[in-house]
Amino acid sequence: MPTVEVRDFGPDDRSWAYDFLFPKGTPSRIASKGVLHDPLALPGFVAWLDDEPVGLVTYRPKEWEILTLDSVRNNTGAGTALIDAVKDVAREAGAKQVWLITTNDNTHAFRFYQRRGFVVREVRPGAVDRERETIKPEISRTGNDGIAIRDEIELVIDL
Repeated sequence: MPTVEVRDFGPDDRSWAYDFLFPKGTPSRIASKGVLHDPLALPGFVAWLDDEPVGLVTYRPKEWEILTLDSVRNNTGAGTALIDAVKDVAREAGAKQVWLITTNDNTHAFRFYQRRGFVVREVRPGAVDRERETIKPEISRTGNDGIAIRDEIELVIDL
């Protein structure tokens, strides 16, 4: 299996990252705990395989929240390598944990994160419904596998 290379997310990656994260041209903002964030303005890492970008993670330093984690090629190790890169930076900064939020419909991500040691810290029923009503009306009502998107699930890993 080819080795995934992880590089810092830089200004030259922004155009690719926008198209990757927001393929339908939606606004570049992500809701988390009732607050909107622009992932393209945050630090992160890009996973490269066969001389092309295949994954992206962005995070909020100081809070150590992974805001986005996406890969175009499953089962390559890109997602794990990106998480490890954030954990390494957080650990070097003295952080004790890294955390993230996913939604109740994202069962694939929920399994992925748990297999990498993340545990559920909190479930916020109706949080996505409230965000849709107050700060981000473009959030879809239906997600993966036809599941209604309603709740935030916060996962955390100790470093």
